[in-house]
Amino acid sequence: MKIMVCLKQVPHQDARLDVRPDGGWIQEDNIKFEINSYDTYALEEALRIKDAGGAEVVVVSIGPERVTQSLRTALGMGADRAVHVKDPEADASDPLGVAKILAAIAKAENPELILMGLMADDGNSAAVPPMLAELLGFASTTSVMKVTRSNGSLQAERELEGGALEVVELTGPSVLSVQTGINQVRYASLKGIMAAKRKPIDTKSVADLGLAGKVGAAAAKIKIEKIYPPPKGKGAEILTGSTDEIVNKLVGKIKELGLL
Repeated sequence: MKIMVCLKQVPHQDARLDVRPDGGWIQEDNIKFEINSYDTYALEEALRIKDAGGAEVVVVSIGPERVTQSLRTALGMGADRAVHVKDPEADASDPLGVAKILAAIAKAENPELILMGLMADDGNSAAVPPMLAELLGFASTTSVMKVTRSNGSLQAERELEGGALEVVELTGPSVLSVQTGINQVRYASLKGIMAAKRKPIDTKSVADLGLAGKVGAAAAKIKIEKIYPPPKGKGAEILTGSTDEIVNKLVGKIKELGLL
């Protein structure tokens, strides 16, 4: 069985984010990056399937040279090999452009299962997984909290709004986007890190995938016009005095606002 895991490298959760002067995106110089948190759970799920019955796990990512670090981390955790789409023409691809790139890789790799995070920590669109499935003609479901294989099919327990759960069955090649908390993500061991140095990373360009002129900023149907910090609201008023005094003042404020 071959499993393809799609990873995105995003700014580290503790990184200080500043907006570029043109307002088009954040300043990426001098900040740390890491694997998207949702994608780490997808990778762990793939590795658990591999541990249980033998499978080849191929990790795929799109981005500049720094993405190699995240791919090496995935290889150190137990993935077998990696594909890195490293090409400036892929920059600023919208979700459809990203899905086209991943679909081209999938057509070459021919995986039985594609696992990816529900959404990216930076974009939060959650649009790429279903788009990828549609481009490939694969069965798909989202927000997966549990995966079970039985008699050649997959049973996926997925999270719905309000905490409800739904179980769906998928047959044939499938794309699953997983929710955080589906498992406990492992750390790369020292042995795994050393082994990762010898595992192959196949570098591809947009032209290699037959997508020249079809992805990237020029082909994007969705563009970010501007990002900015939310405006600061008025400062909070601190009520002082004894407990009774504070309660009386609070009740008075609520009445002034017409909330009582």
